Amino acid sequence: MRIGEAVNKTEEVEVSAKINLDGRGKTKISTSVAFLDHMLASLATHSMLDIEVQAKGDLQHHIVEDSAICLGKALDKALGERKGLTRFGSSSVPMDEALAQVTVDLVKRPYCVLNMMLERESIEGMAKEDIFHFIRAFATSSQITLHMHVQYGENDHHKVEAAFKALALALRQAASRDPRRSGAPSSKGAM
Repeated sequence: MRIGEAVNKTEEVEVSAKINLDGRGKTKISTSVAFLDHMLASLATHSMLDIEVQAKGDLQHHIVEDSAICLGKALDKALGERKGLTRFGSSSVPMDEALAQVTVDLVKRPYCVLNMMLERESIEGMAKEDIFHFIRAFATSSQITLHMHVQYGENDHHKVEAAFKALALALRQAASRDPRRSGAPSSKGAM
């Protein structure tokens, strides 16, 4: 099985994360940030990744940031040398009136482009800037290229949820094994 784990313990936070790429979408999530827990559960359900994140800390920003970093590191470890993977994944997902598109490349060149069209300063008690920070920190620590665009929508909750579901489907596609490939999915021969 392709499993990765990461732990971060500081004077501000204590976070552990685990990902099983060959899972069934099972979760064990407790960050004390309800909207983040909801988004991570949605990510697991639709990616079919088993995801565990346990986090506690002094401030919501620190919990969000370190949860993203640990989850990203766990994904990076689970991907290993990234041999035999499909590598690229893309998905568009509607959530009522909102439509989000996410494209990922599992190459080890971290980059993140975000355009979520969020209007409110917080969604369900989670600061907009923390949502952005979570996604960027996750992309960087997992060493993936991630483009996330909300095409349109009126409800910020729906925009973010559509984006996380699109991320889930894109990751599911990109991390799937390509039965025709044994090495790195790159003309360079390495990721």
